[in-house]
Amino acid sequence: VLINWNSFELTKETLDSLQQTTYTNYDCIVVDNGSVDGSGHALKLQFPNIILIASETNKGFTGGNNLGMDYALQHGYEYIMMLNNDVAVEPNFLEPLIARLDENPSVGAVQPLIYFHHDRHLIWNAGSRYLSWIGLPLTLMYFRKDPLRKQTMQQKKIDWITGCAFMMRSEILKKTGTLKERYFIYFEDVDLSFRIKKAGYTLSYVPESVIYHIAGMAHKSKTKEKEGFLSPKVHYLNGRNRIWFLKAHTPFWAVPTTFFYQFCYYLGVSFYFISRLRFNKLKAWVSGIKDGLLSSV
Repeated sequence: VLINWNSFELTKETLDSLQQTTYTNYDCIVVDNGSVDGSGHALKLQFPNIILIASETNKGFTGGNNLGMDYALQHGYEYIMMLNNDVAVEPNFLEPLIARLDENPSVGAVQPLIYFHHDRHLIWNAGSRYLSWIGLPLTLMYFRKDPLRKQTMQQKKIDWITGCAFMMRSEILKKTGTLKERYFIYFEDVDLSFRIKKAGYTLSYVPESVIYHIAGMAHKSKTKEKEGFLSPKVHYLNGRNRIWFLKAHTPFWAVPTTFFYQFCYYLGVSFYFISRLRFNKLKAWVSGIKDGLLSSV
């Protein structure tokens, strides 16, 4: 399932890459997420084999992916993969992921080894950890050819899976539900990962599968504005969704330490925006905190 939003060239490059895969028993569902530039129609013309689902509005990463996943669930696919539309894949990237799911029924979802697209020696994501005592999700990133290279090439259990490349069993989604749409984007992948684990399954990192990611495309301007490259909306969503996630998944014994750490984190980010005179971002950040505290998913 790929999401396209006014980004023909980006999605086209991803679909071109997928055309080279050695595994062929799959369908590619492209959700055109309220594009106004005609890119969804253009993609269907260039790639007639894709399944195109058109949404009249931008439903975000969550709603867009849910349209694709709902279609997959209704049509009996065994596995479903969320894949960003700004990636390139190795031709054999699917086989190791499918093999891991086939050989171990206790594994509910898998992810590949993800390099940066612009420098294919830089690792963007080699699995993840979650520090439950402070409520902190971490991405394992290893730069260049570091001494931990052997560690990055070992299959292992992980704590959560990035929505950039998230393959899961369809049967599990019928139990857990799909992405929570109110998240829109950010923390929705961590939330789904935790719900899969709560259903009794493990998550696995499969480094034999390799893709390359152009990171940070969502809500990022091409030119630096007065307050930087990122839209204030990014900080609103991150601030709000982090609180939503913590309210849903923090164990009772970790509440004191998590509260203390997160209070310091939110305060630190606020002072950073003040020091850089980024008041639009500060306003969005504070609004996100307010909405996160006063509402729930």
